[in-house]
Amino acid sequence: MVDAIKKVLIDAPEMPDKVARRFGLIVIGDEILSGRRQDKHMGKLIELLNERGLSLSWARYVADDPEQITATLKDSFASGDIVFSTGGIGATPDDHTRQCAALALGTKTELHPSAQELIAGRIQSMAEGDPIKADLNHPENLQRFKMGEFPIGSEIIPNPYNQIPGFRIKEHHFLPGFPVMAAPMMAWCLDTHYKDLFHQTDWAEQSFIVPKGIESTLTPLMERIEANYPGVKVFSLPSVGDPSKGGIMADRHIELGIKGNAQLLSSAWIALRAGTQELGYEIHDLSQVSNAPK
Repeated sequence: MVDAIKKVLIDAPEMPDKVARRFGLIVIGDEILSGRRQDKHMGKLIELLNERGLSLSWARYVADDPEQITATLKDSFASGDIVFSTGGIGATPDDHTRQCAALALGTKTELHPSAQELIAGRIQSMAEGDPIKADLNHPENLQRFKMGEFPIGSEIIPNPYNQIPGFRIKEHHFLPGFPVMAAPMMAWCLDTHYKDLFHQTDWAEQSFIVPKGIESTLTPLMERIEANYPGVKVFSLPSVGDPSKGGIMADRHIELGIKGNAQLLSSAWIALRAGTQELGYEIHDLSQVSNAPK
């Protein structure tokens, strides 16, 4: 058995040269951190990315604090990642994202002409013929135009829900905090700007259950697999068990698996299974999950 494992490790395929772009998410809002609202943006973005053969690399939750927002955006702008940011682009005192994005880039905000036009159209449609409500110089309407003040050099992101646009700059996409608005805007950004990244990688994930598995015992094997198969990630999901599920899932167990480019997984999968059995564990198979190119 040991010789078989050694042979599989020696025959490991080389990692593809191309490195996938990373996608990140920033969710801004005190209401998320206080628990008054539950975040729905991350789950939706993961869904949209997975449908396109992509994945979310990281997510951050940030309060409505200008210093925190600016510092977070400075880091993310420097990362080179493709980032979606939700929340804080309204025109109330707790909306800081537009100004913080400008600060993080060392620039200023200005009223975007296309955003101005779209907001004016929204004002007119909501006025329903009332000349006071339709007056673009009315203080309330002047306040609404602030929602179109973006960092210099920004492009608008159309909002099909109410026409008040978001904006994008340096591969950062700034969207409203309302999921009903943000979700279609995320999809538009992906389909408009990143189609060339869709389904580039024949990504797959495989795992099995190790009853009564102990992570400290399995860790050296996991480290050896990752070291010998660049581009493959090994994961371990321990569970105390759920009696309501019955069978092996009722007792303590570990879900052990690998994920990455499907072309790299075959040999790593064999090595992981063989190594787990060599340690004296039984393994119980689960179905394979894949988002291979369509």
